[in-house]
Amino acid sequence: MKNKLHRFAVIAQRDNVLEPGKANYFEIKGRWGATFFQNDNPITVELACGRGEYSVHLAQVFPQRNYVGVDVKGDRLWKGSTWAVEQNIKNVGFLRAQILTIETFFAENEVDEIWLTFPDPRPRRRDIKRRLTNPRFLDLYKHILRPGGVFRFKTDNTPLFEYTLEELHLRHDVRDLQATTDLYASALRPECHDIQTRFEGIFTAKGEKIKYLRFRFDK
Repeated sequence: MKNKLHRFAVIAQRDNVLEPGKANYFEIKGRWGATFFQNDNPITVELACGRGEYSVHLAQVFPQRNYVGVDVKGDRLWKGSTWAVEQNIKNVGFLRAQILTIETFFAENEVDEIWLTFPDPRPRRRDIKRRLTNPRFLDLYKHILRPGGVFRFKTDNTPLFEYTLEELHLRHDVRDLQATTDLYASALRPECHDIQTRFEGIFTAKGEKIKYLRFRFDK
């Protein structure tokens, strides 16, 4: 608990973390480029980013883009925030918020790309509505993505991957869908730049196949 409190105190003073209590928390919608990053570069959002490894590494690979990692756990965001500070990475920031409230923080068409990396699979049937690829979440993502914006999803969990594909096939607004059940043996591998989260490294070491898909919404 003492360590968590220290981390909370640190991110409360950091400019690269936006969280409840900060002056611009509820004023950032539609203004990420102008006020947070102070440029008009395309914005990529990583949902349920955990410690933020993916966001930080993407920001390193693509300095001409802006990255926002979203998670509700402040002690997790402390890690990604710290990496960014230590490596002087200016084009990545973190938002502490529930994903169900994402429209509070991003305007319609404000986001160029979304990554969803290794979310909780929520295997129980009573938790289907909490899966981050449930239709109500997909509708939120569609709203904030610009026309032609890309949604990318990685998981080790086969039931969640199959569920997600089923939901996408039921929709009439999905185009350019590409999917693989074995990312590292797939032609889609370059799209992920061989960036791995800590969990992905654990899963692959155990022999788990990484599943990946990407698509665009027809807006």
